[in-house]
Amino acid sequence: MAVQPQTEGSSWMQRCKPYVAMISLQFGYAGMNVITKVSLNHGMSHYVLVVYRHAFATLSIAPFALFLERRNHKARPAMSLWVFLQIFVLALLGPVIDQNFYYAGLKYTSPTFSCAMSNMLPAMTFVLAVIFRMEKVNLKKARCVAKVVGTLVTVAGAMLMTLYKGRAVEMIWSSHMTHLHAGPHQDAAAAAKDWFRGSVFLIIATLAWASLFILQAATLKRYNAPLTLTTLICFVGTLQAIVVTLAMEHKVDVWKIGFDMNLLAAAYAGIVTSSIAYYVQGLVMQSRGPVFASAFSPLMMIVVAIMGSFILAENIYLGGILGSALIVAGLYSVLWGKHKENVEKKEAEAMEIPVAIKGVECNGRIMDIVELDEVQLEKEKAQANGKAVTVSVTAGEARMQREDEN
Repeated sequence: MAVQPQTEGSSWMQRCKPYVAMISLQFGYAGMNVITKVSLNHGMSHYVLVVYRHAFATLSIAPFALFLERRNHKARPAMSLWVFLQIFVLALLGPVIDQNFYYAGLKYTSPTFSCAMSNMLPAMTFVLAVIFRMEKVNLKKARCVAKVVGTLVTVAGAMLMTLYKGRAVEMIWSSHMTHLHAGPHQDAAAAAKDWFRGSVFLIIATLAWASLFILQAATLKRYNAPLTLTTLICFVGTLQAIVVTLAMEHKVDVWKIGFDMNLLAAAYAGIVTSSIAYYVQGLVMQSRGPVFASAFSPLMMIVVAIMGSFILAENIYLGGILGSALIVAGLYSVLWGKHKENVEKKEAEAMEIPVAIKGVECNGRIMDIVELDEVQLEKEKAQANGKAVTVSVTAGEARMQREDEN
């Protein structure tokens, strides 16, 4: 009797771990957005920031890849030209295109707005998965309708946030604060132009990140070493980002970095939101699936909105609130559809039952198909004197085969 409470407590802690991990990650992402915004407002080039971020990410994740995956070096597939080309494109999509456009969009808008636009990621990933036939859409099923409607609502929310800014909504805690960390003063026309430009940059960044998910899923089938793959993506992405920075930034001074906010932004983003986040998200997705991991992304937007109001004294606009509400509603519609799809898949797997095929082939056809439980299956094997053949199919497949015979 004394062991039972310990077992229940241990089980409860195990159930809580994925929730604690994902909530902690959202605070980590929120901190990255706010710190990066301060760094960009102080004049750091986002091209240089991408280089330093992924250099930190490579150095911090490489030891784990060498230590944790070295035991499986025999099972790790050899590096082929096709896999290397996929890694090259992954690095181009993630570290180069996604991060540069995201930081540019963050510079022209705000951390809260950037996080809200990032919630388009599941919907964009779903659209690309349908295009590349990784997802099937059957509008006769509620879960498929939920995913399609959710995608459309998410896009509508993003368009609303892009095209309509609205009046500023004054927060109680920020009403007496001055914008100490704001960027240089701009007139209304220039600010509106930059806001629209930043919105477009954020949409491009999210599309690149969604494309990375699709390609990464295909690459992992050929190169099943997640930590090593992440290390290579960060390393190749660092080299690509250096080339892009040399082409876009012609002053040597932009590379200078000291023990200041710029160094903190690069190290924090590289170690926390690249290395640690990749590893923790991988563990959570292995146990709970990608739907569970994606469901926490709106929490980051809420945390960033509160932190941004306190630290940056940033304004929250009516268009952002309305668009965010649509994006979150669309996001959870897509996630609900994915959840129902996973439930149906698990139920189908649970219905798998033993089936015995009796008799011998006659003109290439099986004579009889009978559904059996395990005890009946053993009896059938003994009675057939080795002439019976056993297979494992789902109940639905067995019924379909019987209907074909009839």
